[in-house]
Amino acid sequence: MKRHAKSCVRLVNMVFYAHHGVRKEEHTVGAKYEVDVELSFDFTEAAINDDITKTVDYGTVYRKIKEALTTKKYFLIEAVAYEIAQDLLRDFSVLDKVAINVRKRNPPVDGICDYAEADYSTSRL
Repeated sequence: MKRHAKSCVRLVNMVFYAHHGVRKEEHTVGAKYEVDVELSFDFTEAAINDDITKTVDYGTVYRKIKEALTTKKYFLIEAVAYEIAQDLLRDFSVLDKVAINVRKRNPPVDGICDYAEADYSTSRL
């Protein structure tokens, strides 16, 4: 019997120091960013066979997210979230859907605010 399973892998609260923002000072000083990613795909075969080649390597995903956050400069965290999601879908053919949250701690809003967050998800057509 053919089954369609729904499953996902999450990496939660990855923390990076990066230099994004609308203000020039944000590009100079930088800030702490937190990222969550949810990778949706059917990992049944990987689980049954205990085979990493049938799933997503978390270390590779982490490195790709770190690279996107720390080697490029963006004005908007929305752009960061979008680019990471697109890169992951392109680089991992097993993925059906990617959901990503990018949080900027202590955003410059002239008041008290724990973080600003951009939440983006996309899937294959």
